[in-house]
Amino acid sequence: MLSAFFCDGDDDIVAPSTRNARTTGPKIMSRTAVKSFMTALSHIYPDAESELIFRNTFELLVSVVLSAQATDKSVNKATKGLFEEAPDPRTMAALGEEGIARHIRTIGLWRAKAHNVALLCQQLLDRHQGEVPSDRASLEALPGVGRKTANVVLNVAFDQDTMAVDTHIFRLSNRTGLAPGKNVRVVEKELVARIPKKMLRPSHHWLILLGRYICKARSPECWHCPVTEWCLNPDKALTPPPTKKIR
Repeated sequence: MLSAFFCDGDDDIVAPSTRNARTTGPKIMSRTAVKSFMTALSHIYPDAESELIFRNTFELLVSVVLSAQATDKSVNKATKGLFEEAPDPRTMAALGEEGIARHIRTIGLWRAKAHNVALLCQQLLDRHQGEVPSDRASLEALPGVGRKTANVVLNVAFDQDTMAVDTHIFRLSNRTGLAPGKNVRVVEKELVARIPKKMLRPSHHWLILLGRYICKARSPECWHCPVTEWCLNPDKALTPPPTKKIR
């Protein structure tokens, strides 16, 4: 949700993808197929976890806030020095907006993110004794934190069965027929309802990895996708493109 300064990467960043998503193309995957789809992913990514680098819940929260419209790799590069200098809310609040900005200038929306992270740290101190809250309402009340960020923190740090729908998950949910929807909230609701409960928490990571590295936006690599058997995309590219000859 886009505040006066910055959105956390939730609806206002993901939702524009709906303009290009094929929400009417594939049929809706059956629940039996969904279970098989997710089971296959569980075997491919048995140890899947966030690609963000963090040592505690506070660093996870800051990293996810910074990851809006930025790659995990760029965030990890920026937070290495930031977390060394300010490993907790008190020291990061003391850095202030300019001190935080000094570390994160290489990532998108860095000015707004520095502003929000500084406010976020101060609110953690003022309202939560410097601890990251474990409930959605308190998380979403923090600057720069919306539903997707809250879902990631609740899922990863507090082992809750939440589904954070990013651009990758939104795209492949529509493309494959796993959980079609016109916006991220609809897709999230459908995923939570359709994925077997025991698979829901880790499935967030499985789907991100599938979307990031195989079911890519422009050139999905269907020919080596582990779940193409259940995918309902009518335009699956089942053969790799021809190798360009080097002259």
